[in-house]
Amino acid sequence: MSPALPCNTDQLGELAGIPLLEVPPGFGYYALSIRNDVMSDGVLVPGDHDGMACFPGGWNELVLVRNHELSVGENEDGNLAGCLPPNGNVYDPFTGIEPGVGAGGTTSIVINRNFEILDQFVSLGGTIRNCAGGPTPWKSWISCEETVLTPATDAQVLYKHGYNFEVPAILPGIPVEPIPLIDMGRFRHEATATDPRTQYIYQTEDRGDSCIYRFVPNRRHIDGFGGLQNGGDLYAMVIDLEQDRGCDGSRIPIYTTPDGTDVVDTRGLGRDASGSILPWLGKRLKVRWVKLDDVDPDEDTLRYEAQAKGAAIFWRGEGMWYGRRRIYFVCSGAGDIGEGQVWEYNPRRETVRLLVESTDENALDGPDNIAVGPDGTLYLCEDGSAGDPGNANFGQFVVGVDRSGDLFQFVYNSLDTKEFAGVCFSPGGRVMFVNSFGVGITYGIFRLDGRRIVLS
Repeated sequence: MSPALPCNTDQLGELAGIPLLEVPPGFGYYALSIRNDVMSDGVLVPGDHDGMACFPGGWNELVLVRNHELSVGENEDGNLAGCLPPNGNVYDPFTGIEPGVGAGGTTSIVINRNFEILDQFVSLGGTIRNCAGGPTPWKSWISCEETVLTPATDAQVLYKHGYNFEVPAILPGIPVEPIPLIDMGRFRHEATATDPRTQYIYQTEDRGDSCIYRFVPNRRHIDGFGGLQNGGDLYAMVIDLEQDRGCDGSRIPIYTTPDGTDVVDTRGLGRDASGSILPWLGKRLKVRWVKLDDVDPDEDTLRYEAQAKGAAIFWRGEGMWYGRRRIYFVCSGAGDIGEGQVWEYNPRRETVRLLVESTDENALDGPDNIAVGPDGTLYLCEDGSAGDPGNANFGQFVVGVDRSGDLFQFVYNSLDTKEFAGVCFSPGGRVMFVNSFGVGITYGIFRLDGRRIVLS
């Protein structure tokens, strides 16, 4: 990698002439939709750019739907409105604060193949801390609230929060009607991934004692936006207790819940006496699913019901993505040194395995969002402590994981030490899009020869 100027550097005002990223040889990039730019609807681009997906638009067009992880009235360089649409169509109008103050949600950006913005606007408003989410096979984005605020816990809100909301990729420049997908559960959502074969939707939870969830829609064939509003059933992942760790015969780590239920505790997957984590890496563990009943609790208790029924515990479930006929998910603070893990769930075999565990923060530092590249390579957005300031790898990277499980650094944030987020690929894989959370920038990264982004 080497520092490079954006291809549109002369259009970036105070950021002009600054190498914002380091990219591999033969790559270029554009910087798009920067915080406080004026959008087509007159709203300033909100800050805290987070989870995102890319969809095909009209002829020669791409559509990005992007989350903004904003709290109520969060000040982003003077911008207090956040994702507040001009027509006032919001889920929660937020009382007790000044008029014109908003919070999280999504924005949609329409660009052409030359990275020119054709349209951008607030597409979901009145939600809080929209962290990640996931695309669906029917070309919509599920945006996840990473909060469980209620009027009882925060006088600024009128309604309960902690839900998912669906945003279609194609919208006529105005926000979607914000309908909470209650049957998908109320908890501190992080990300989703949809299996196109079954249309089951998998979900992570950003808690230190989180669970992995599966939503089974009532409508067995969803062919467009709105089908999720018909509801469905919610399940949690159980890892079979009767599984040996490896050749030494030691048992899988167990946690006993307050009601006396033993569950697998993946937080205990540390090193063995020799200092090796290899007995766990790659071991396929059998899983099953338990149905949950109180999916819309008044308090943040969904994971407790899941664990009382045997659900496994994971350390801070974060990014999640579908690819290679698998569901990949990240546990950002997990592992023996607390620098993150990547897990792989096989829905056909009903197994889960630990695919990657960081043993060095300068190689992988707190992975968060994840995406699967066009050749099956995994790409992770770092969101850690930025590593050791005395190390050459200090800062935040997009880190790749090849099919052998080896890590490599792909893109470096030259502007600041804030996290990357929202990594995704254009249809066909010729462009990687990724967000810089700190300043609030969306990058489009591409090979100068126009080919797909693949390892070769």
